[in-house]
Amino acid sequence: MFDTLIGIIAANWYLYLLAAVIAYLIGSINPAVIVTKIFTKGKSDIREMGSGNAGFTNVLRSVGKVPAIITIVCDALKCILAVFVAYFLFKWFASVPVEDEWFRRCFYTGVKYFAGVFCILGHAFPLYFHFKGGKGIVTAAALMLASDWRAFLLILGSFLIVFIFGRIISLASITGAVMYAPSTFLVSFVFDHLLTKPCLWYVICSTACALIIGIFAIVMHKDNIKRLLRGEEKKIHAKK
Repeated sequence: MFDTLIGIIAANWYLYLLAAVIAYLIGSINPAVIVTKIFTKGKSDIREMGSGNAGFTNVLRSVGKVPAIITIVCDALKCILAVFVAYFLFKWFASVPVEDEWFRRCFYTGVKYFAGVFCILGHAFPLYFHFKGGKGIVTAAALMLASDWRAFLLILGSFLIVFIFGRIISLASITGAVMYAPSTFLVSFVFDHLLTKPCLWYVICSTACALIIGIFAIVMHKDNIKRLLRGEEKKIHAKK
């Protein structure tokens, strides 16, 4: 089955290239920068305000609640858009000469992860904004939801518990990143491998993708981690 998968990937290399480019370009659209410029009438750049991060938390602290809500919704929607553009691109044009329904389901889930990774890269290093973007937590959360809602619920639960008790959004985000791979392994191994149909390679591939994304999110929070260790990380406080 693994050889079959490699053959299918090789046969559709041009679709992977196209999906990667589209996902990256969609990810490069940074709502935090755009929304901040709109609400400040072009006077401010979110990357020069507060922490300098072009993401939801800095918009919340530096610009206000309404801009932050718009930012988080758009960050999520752009990843969902990138993921499903890739999904339908492969649905319509890919050559997948395997009739096994479970194999096809696993294959298309892999396509979602692939597009999501490039969307997150676009968010973190946006082409349109001099490659200076956000940390990608909201975008990664949208990928979790689009690829496996079961893992998303587990991670959301851990995020909310840490945030409710600590009120530090970076700590909650890092916790979610750490939990991504274990949560993905748990739900895919139990529900897809043990209870549904033996599909161990899917468990391995999906967990590997989650691990890569989780590590990337943690690395993007390296400055937050340093402040957390020094006890200097600020608790969430929204600008009215």
